[in-house]
Amino acid sequence: MKKVLLAVDDTKGSVRATETLIKFYSAVKPEHVVLVYVEKMLGRSLVGEALGFGPEMDEIRMALKDTDYQLMLDKKAEKIIAYYTKMLNDAGITAVKPVVKEGRPADEILATAKEEAAELVVLGSRGDRQHDFLIGSVSREVANMSSISVLLVR
Repeated sequence: MKKVLLAVDDTKGSVRATETLIKFYSAVKPEHVVLVYVEKMLGRSLVGEALGFGPEMDEIRMALKDTDYQLMLDKKAEKIIAYYTKMLNDAGITAVKPVVKEGRPADEILATAKEEAAELVVLGSRGDRQHDFLIGSVSREVANMSSISVLLVR
């Protein structure tokens, strides 16, 4: 296996997914780990879900460019990527390519997997949402729409 994509955020599910990848690393032995974090401009906002990610969101994205809010999102992304990179490096996994995207997490994870020619996507099965009973909406979308294998970690 050449590339594994590890999708992370600031949840315990991502920590568990990273720990699982570390445990399986010796068996899977990927040449590279693509570490992807997707910035969500509006967090868990229902407004963001209602607007979708079409022209309206593009306008909002452009309006937020170079604002304090965007800088805060960028700093958060840097911290999250640094945290998981260190976790992987401390376990001896050094061929890590950090990628930060913005948009709908499932779409960006799948697009990055395709762009990077990943052979496996690893992600936590749930984020912070409480209403998704057994599996989170992002992980469900990734698993259902992916053309490659997906490892969901509880």
